[in-house]
This record gives sequence, C-alpha cells and structure tokens, in this order.
Amino acid sequence: MNDRIALRRLIEERLKDSRAVPDPTTAVPAGFSAKDIEAIRAYFPASPMPAAVLVPIVDHETGLTVLLTQRASTLKNHAGQISFPGGRIEPTDLNPLEAALRETEEEIGVGREYITFAGYLEPQLVLSGYWVTPVVAFVRPGFELRLDRREVEFALEVPLRHILDPMNHRSRIRELGAVTVQVFDIPYQEHNIWGATAGMLMSLYRLLQPE
Repeated sequence: MNDRIALRRLIEERLKDSRAVPDPTTAVPAGFSAKDIEAIRAYFPASPMPAAVLVPIVDHETGLTVLLTQRASTLKNHAGQISFPGGRIEPTDLNPLEAALRETEEEIGVGREYITFAGYLEPQLVLSGYWVTPVVAFVRPGFELRLDRREVEFALEVPLRHILDPMNHRSRIRELGAVTVQVFDIPYQEHNIWGATAGMLMSLYRLLQPE
C-alpha cells in the first residue's frame, strides 16, 4: 500500500464515527492549546453564529494536498488570510456539510460531484463571532476552479504531508487581552497559514497521531 492510500484510509478511519455537534458550548477556541482554552474563553462571543468550512483534501495520484484560499483584502472579516472555503450556515442548509458544499461551489466553483465526505473535526470558536464546524472531504482531481473574486484572491494546494510534519509547525506567543497564549503557524513557500485555519489543521494533525 502506498503512502497516499494509507494516509487516506487513516483519515477515513479516524473520522468514520464523527458527527456534527449542534451545541456551540462544546466548541473550542480555534488555534489555542488545551491549557489556554479556559483562560481565553471569556474573550470569545457568548452567542456565536454557526458556520462551516470545507477542509478539501485533493486526492492526486502523486499525493494528498489541501486546497486553500486567500481571502480578498476587501472583506470585513479575516481579509487577506489563508483560509478554507466556507461561511455562515444559512436556514436553508440542512447541516454543516450542506453549508460547506454550497459555500465551496460559490467561492471557488468546485461542485459536489467532485467531493466525497469523510467526517467532521471538532467545532471551533473564532474571534470574529462564529463557531465553525470543519467538514473534511476528499476531492477528486479534474475540477476547474472558478473563483468569486469578491471573496477569494487566489487558491493554492499545500501537500498534506507538509502540514502534518511537526517540523513545519511554528510556535509563537500571542497576547489576547490580559492573557499570553501559545499558537501555531504553518508556513509554506511564501505563504503563512495561521489563526483559525492553522488551528483546524492542527486539530487534524492531532486526530491522526498514533493512539
């Protein structure tokens, strides 16, 4: 079994029993270590809005990659940041998966016919006022990106093995109100993955560690 197939099967195995969590009180602040969560929870909104993002893992024969976007610099929240496609869960969305699929098609033009659902990561709180459900899915190559330039400046693929290598996890200290906390960035080429996106990728990294 080659590395790509083994890694895909590991992700599928670890996520097979995951469920979307309907209660925002279970969400954890994105990107922060377990020891810091209670100290900083007060800085997050008491009534966050539900949102969902797709964590799209592209299944190339040469290896798995994660498809990311850079948000438009004109956006109100998280302008210019490397992120996942996604957004607010609308009343017409049946669940976080449906919201993530809809937002992915709207933002980058990848239709659901290319996407195979794998499971959910733990929900995460972000300082902009949302609690976000990360939806992990595999994407079949052959899609054509059609970027909504009002929301997305460009898209990039990062090898999943790069993201999962702890040598590429850069620790730094962040001040949040009166609290000093540790967070992680994941640099790749000239880009830097940080904030909630890095936090969700670190959740995936922790999920895949040996039991």
